Amino acid sequence: MKEFLIVIDMQNDFLTGPLGSEQARACIPRVVQEITSGAYTQVVATMDTHGSDYLKTQEGKLLPVVHCIRGTPGWQIAAPVQQALTQAKAILYQKPCFGCVDLARDLASVQPSSITLCGVCTDICVISNALLCKAWCPEVPVTVLKEATAATTPEKQEQTLAVLQSCQVLIR
Repeated sequence: MKEFLIVIDMQNDFLTGPLGSEQARACIPRVVQEITSGAYTQVVATMDTHGSDYLKTQEGKLLPVVHCIRGTPGWQIAAPVQQALTQAKAILYQKPCFGCVDLARDLASVQPSSITLCGVCTDICVISNALLCKAWCPEVPVTVLKEATAATTPEKQEQTLAVLQSCQVLIR
């Protein structure tokens, strides 16, 4: 059994920085609990990663909030999450946009028995990665952990979870 946990973008800028929220900060203990649970064969984490030219990119033009610039404190994974990821010997992926195609491709090559996602933001990066996992591994059950995720607003959290369910992603 190859059970994968994917921790999406638990970086300071999404928790305490310019894109942070109370809901995102509230899910930190649940994310740490999941990472340290011992329930997974492999833990993987993604890091939203931009350059200093972020505002000139398509994403930067549509979301003109400078965040997750490589090497800055906001780009770093939050300390309690990083500690848990280190303990779990997590594999890290830096991604320049919402979804991590390299991660999805790597998952397809190992065909895990299950894929579980947690992290932020449910309505942007979590959904993007969950749907990439479904596309690249269509017969693998993909689950999103409701209590270990946070969207940009509580309303978008519920809307996104409903969309994920309609795409055959399990919500637990």
